[in-house]
Amino acid sequence: MAETLMHSGGNDLTARQRADYAERGYHFPRRAFSAARAAGLRRKFDGYWADNREELLAQLPRERYLALVDTHFFLRWVYEIAAHPSILDAVESVLGPDILLWNTHWFPKFARDASYVSWHQDVAYWGLTPPNVTTAWVALSTSNRANGCLRVISGTHLGRIRPHAETYAAANMLSRGQEIAVDPDESGKVDIELRPGEFSLHHVGIVHGSGPNDSDDARIGLAIRYISPDVIQQGGRRDLVMQLRGTDAFDHFDNVDPPERDIPRGESAVHAESIRRKAENQSLGRRSAVVEAD
Repeated sequence: MAETLMHSGGNDLTARQRADYAERGYHFPRRAFSAARAAGLRRKFDGYWADNREELLAQLPRERYLALVDTHFFLRWVYEIAAHPSILDAVESVLGPDILLWNTHWFPKFARDASYVSWHQDVAYWGLTPPNVTTAWVALSTSNRANGCLRVISGTHLGRIRPHAETYAAANMLSRGQEIAVDPDESGKVDIELRPGEFSLHHVGIVHGSGPNDSDDARIGLAIRYISPDVIQQGGRRDLVMQLRGTDAFDHFDNVDPPERDIPRGESAVHAESIRRKAENQSLGRRSAVVEAD
């Protein structure tokens, strides 16, 4: 097991910010790294996309899952984003000192891209209980209303899990086009606008989604899902995680080490095993580990 990362204390949420997160279900913006560093990471993502471009462009948005999910298992630089102290400090403020990395997922929308994410709740599909789960959405480009930024409906994490329908809409980035069956009240809608190198946090139960990219610029973001070790994964298989901080006294998941270097896509046995286990859990029902939510 790799050594866990120490708390730096440089990006903690204040008591007021923690209370607001508990009440509203989201917090933004926080800075993870400089705009220059974000530009360098954006170039790495652009290179990865270029290497897989022909395959990805031939697929519907919802079919790109295998190339865009859990890349931290084989790309060292993606792991380093997820393990960045500034992000972990903020995560620790809402989850506590023991942090596991459960999933990462890229959400690229290129210029004039019609892809969108319908209103949904992650808690309805991921099969993780209790809901001690937060997503850090990290922007490697500007993310705003014009290019389809993340949007949330404030406070909806405190209510019930809404019924969801599966639409399989062609432009929907979710694997089954899942969306809340009855249109939610959007009066509390908030656009999570971010600059390159900034990130937001949102609760696993909050209603959220994103619109199409109507701009001439790409929107590139990485969603990172963190859990506390007391969380249990519904399903027949133990998901693979990385322990980033603290200790794991519960042993609900299989901890693996991060990659020491970048590994070509398709050559990581750990990544393949992670995808297989999530697929087996997913096959057990709708309330299992589907991890495509923006």
